[in-house]
Amino acid sequence: MLSVYAVAVTQAALSHVAYLVLTAVVDGPKHGYAILDDVRTVSGGSVVLHTGTLYAILERLHGGGLIEVDREEVVASRLRRYYRITGAGVTRLTVETERMTQAARTASRRLAAVTPHAAGGAA
Repeated sequence: MLSVYAVAVTQAALSHVAYLVLTAVVDGPKHGYAILDDVRTVSGGSVVLHTGTLYAILERLHGGGLIEVDREEVVASRLRRYYRITGAGVTRLTVETERMTQAARTASRRLAAVTPHAAGGAA
């Protein structure tokens, strides 16, 4: 049975950062530091997560059934956990991508109709 929060994660719009984390693991399992690096790269450097923030997001995505642990290994005496996206995660990422694409199209269409004067610029 999913918790109330897990249901909210799977049905509500994903946060920008959760979206980037799912995007990071869509092409294959990654460990935490690789996810951090991918999020930074995909966001063009505008999103730099701290490890505590990342693991809270991973926990929520895991609780919502959108990701799962792929494997664990010990590297230099430290546990490295790899995460992979689930089928539900792929579906959720697809839906969210389509929603964001439609919103961006609408914004672009409306921006194209704005004259510089209407936007507060010089005529």
